[in-house]
Amino acid sequence: MTRGRFMRDSRWLFASVRECLTVPKTRNMGLSSSSRCFGASTAHCNFSSSSSSHQQTPSYSYIIVGAGSAGCVLANRLTEDAHESVLLLEAGPKDKWFGSARLSWKMHMPAALTYNLCDDKYNWYYHTLPQAHMDNRVLYWPRGRVWGGSSSLNAMVYIRGHAEDYNRWQSEGAEGWDYDHCLPYFRKAQCHELGENRYRGGSGPLHVSRGKTNHPLHKAFIEAGQQAGYPFTDDMNGYQQEGLGWMDMTVYKGKRWSTASAYLRPVLSRPNLKTEVRCLTTRILFDGNRAVGVEYIHKGQKKTVFADKEVILSGGAINSPQLLMLSGVGNADDLKQLSIPVVQHLPGVGSNLQDHLELYVQQHCTQPITLYKAQKPFHMVKIGLEWLTMFTGYGATAHLESGGFIRSRPHVTHPDIQFHFLPSQVIDHGRVASKIEAYQVHVGPMRSTSIGWLKLKSTNPLDHPEIQPNYLSTDVDVWEFRECIKLSREIFAQKAFESFRGPEAQPGPQVQSDADIDAFVRRKADSAYHPSCTCKMGSPSDPMAVIDSNTQVLGLERLRVVDASIMPSIVSGNLNAPTIMMAEKAADIIRGRPALVDRGVPVYQPATLDTQR
Repeated sequence: MTRGRFMRDSRWLFASVRECLTVPKTRNMGLSSSSRCFGASTAHCNFSSSSSSHQQTPSYSYIIVGAGSAGCVLANRLTEDAHESVLLLEAGPKDKWFGSARLSWKMHMPAALTYNLCDDKYNWYYHTLPQAHMDNRVLYWPRGRVWGGSSSLNAMVYIRGHAEDYNRWQSEGAEGWDYDHCLPYFRKAQCHELGENRYRGGSGPLHVSRGKTNHPLHKAFIEAGQQAGYPFTDDMNGYQQEGLGWMDMTVYKGKRWSTASAYLRPVLSRPNLKTEVRCLTTRILFDGNRAVGVEYIHKGQKKTVFADKEVILSGGAINSPQLLMLSGVGNADDLKQLSIPVVQHLPGVGSNLQDHLELYVQQHCTQPITLYKAQKPFHMVKIGLEWLTMFTGYGATAHLESGGFIRSRPHVTHPDIQFHFLPSQVIDHGRVASKIEAYQVHVGPMRSTSIGWLKLKSTNPLDHPEIQPNYLSTDVDVWEFRECIKLSREIFAQKAFESFRGPEAQPGPQVQSDADIDAFVRRKADSAYHPSCTCKMGSPSDPMAVIDSNTQVLGLERLRVVDASIMPSIVSGNLNAPTIMMAEKAADIIRGRPALVDRGVPVYQPATLDTQR
């Protein structure tokens, strides 16, 4: 089977897959919705009985661009209405070879997650512009280009963020997106193995579990946090985010549980759902200010398809603003410089870019209990065979089983530092094998004040946009990273680690002064892969807002954006769970259903804000 891929230089496209629907570039715009094409079984739709020139022109109620974390949710929920039809377009391939998780083990074995971070087979393989405040380093940004999107590439950590993140969204102009209105959609999506309560869901499609390794280093990390004065939390997605504890993961029966597994694959047999893969959407089609369809490329040929109701962009925080700008929606001055006709001036498109930056504090381990030996060929084969036969063992987890959230300083109302603990050493995003017996904590600030942007490099949709996150461009962000390292070292110095603790591997005992710590951060910090906020939701009076609280693009009709790009501001945690929640909530909005709400849910408050812990 020939492997289709977008080359890293984004200059050309090669794919070997079945034909997409062949459609002409014209359509009778006055056709009623009763003429539309339903489902994958309808390969030809002739909308004109009087002219043979109008043939094979399919249309659907909804066109969803991007089969990622949000797009799979929308495809599932919108096709619950049998009278509506949906076309789901994905630039990448399916997430399974011949429908088999075993044949696609690099994606579906949780422990194999770094494989698909190392090449561009399922990965957009983005890079930032050189970062002026990070020694001019170019940072690597993997993003999923496959069914399930980044939920098929990520580390499977299920974190919702803090209740105050969503209350902040409300104050930032996202009416109806406070915690009271978001929590019910987290529950609707989730099926937690520990059962349902007021915070957790018990019957949703997204299976969530806890780690099963019971590794002594995970236990030591949680105990060390308590010895340092931080609370234990039994559910950082529930009543109390603050503290250290066991993390939730999107792993089910030993396999990655992406949105493709949870939402898309179970409904592929619906006759009103059509999916296409390896189809790069290049432009939104407009009739005046109304979106009427999209153009896409397949095998180097341009195709056209129309939407009777809406076009919905779910390409993520890079692809959605890129497609809007290519289609004439964005900052008019920037579009004119590229000779792109302006459809709607929205300067917020591509602006407000936010991400989480993190680094690793690493410690030599004096006992041979880390994952170092597990990465040797003999042990990898043994682990792989157990997973392939039973979906159990060390292959059935991503090993990020413990973590936590703390406050960086007094008078911070809710945690702004996150930990992911790993009983192993990671080098260069996992692209370089670990070299020593070591454990590490991934640590970084959750609400950095550095704000970036992305812009088109050219009018070629295959060219990656210019990505400028402006990392560490504010003094407070630099200070917070210093605290991240100091507070991590303090936890590692606790009695719980005494029987495991060797010398510090990174930053290293020689890095002690603020200046040395700052230099280390500039040299070693990297993206946590959480780009967001580039099509921010807000009030129409906000000049930088791109969509309104109903997820509709401001000033345009029949066009929505639903993905991590619409966050008004980044949440305090990983982004996959919030993105799925947003898609669940948006689906109800699109279908005209009453919003779910649960008022007055208790949320933990520290006994005092006068101290850091």
